[in-house]
Amino acid sequence: MFSLTPELGIDLGTANILVYQRGKGIVLREPSVVAISTHTKRVLAVGEEARLMIGRTPGSIVAIRPMSEGVIADYTTTQKMLEHLINRVVGRKRLFKPRVLICVPSGVTSVEHRAVIQAAREAGAGEAFTIEEPMAAAIGAGLPIANPGGNMVVDIGGGTTDIAVISLEGIVISRSLRVAGNKMDEVIIRHIKNAHSLMIGERTAEDIKVRIGSAFALEQELELEVRGRDLVNGMPRTVRVSSVEIRDALYEPVIQIVDRVKSVLEQTPPELAADIIDRGIWLTGGGALLRGVDRLLSDATDTPVHVAEDPLSCVAIGTGRALEELPAIRHSEARQIVRGQI
Repeated sequence: MFSLTPELGIDLGTANILVYQRGKGIVLREPSVVAISTHTKRVLAVGEEARLMIGRTPGSIVAIRPMSEGVIADYTTTQKMLEHLINRVVGRKRLFKPRVLICVPSGVTSVEHRAVIQAAREAGAGEAFTIEEPMAAAIGAGLPIANPGGNMVVDIGGGTTDIAVISLEGIVISRSLRVAGNKMDEVIIRHIKNAHSLMIGERTAEDIKVRIGSAFALEQELELEVRGRDLVNGMPRTVRVSSVEIRDALYEPVIQIVDRVKSVLEQTPPELAADIIDRGIWLTGGGALLRGVDRLLSDATDTPVHVAEDPLSCVAIGTGRALEELPAIRHSEARQIVRGQI
């Protein structure tokens, strides 16, 4: 039935924010970065425009990421960012406030959960709800979560890795690990600093990860020229780094994710574990694009591992599809797909 109330699904990630509008699909995809004037506290830019300012701003402007490890680190800035993005999607002048469904990590605390709900309402939402990220990821990946049987999803985002076993539209077991894409960028920065005495920024580290990063040996190893500031004389310098050394640098965060996946499998009921062996483990999120991470997980668990068709958009797409469940959820507290406050 047609509704005049706009309905939005928001993947409020540490690295990126995606907005899904019911009936239109994904309408906005921006980095979770806000540029603010230090004098007036006014928001100057949000998203890609603000991301380009990171490390390049004068003293009067600061570019920050208000989300950390999947949760709100700076409440006021997060609220302003949400307000800006909601206005971009549905307009400042509107008859009805939008109904908003927001993703949160599976390990979020009640305080962190309330902060997300409150920030959304203060940003202009009429109603706000939350959905756990692994559930949204499973829906977006097209897994048969409504059927009896185990479905395992590993969502490797920017701030958190969410792992869950889902059956009959409910999460049987889930774990959230605050190790993901941003932690990988941090270890790359540390490695370049220690091994080459070169200081690089987070944008350069992410570029290295995307272009030559891997979790498993490559058939043809890669190299990349990296520019930064020499820690000895302070001058700009260029070095060549290889995919082998970056893979070694990434070992620590990657193996933490692998160990947590194995731990969840060990705690999964036997019947569901048998289903997972047949259906495999599904990877979503930007971290799923790291070369060889599926092969490494498969070898470590003796289980087939699949990368979703569009891992970067799975959570946002799943959130959008879950919007259709909201009317039923209002009348049934037993439903576990969405948790929120009406």
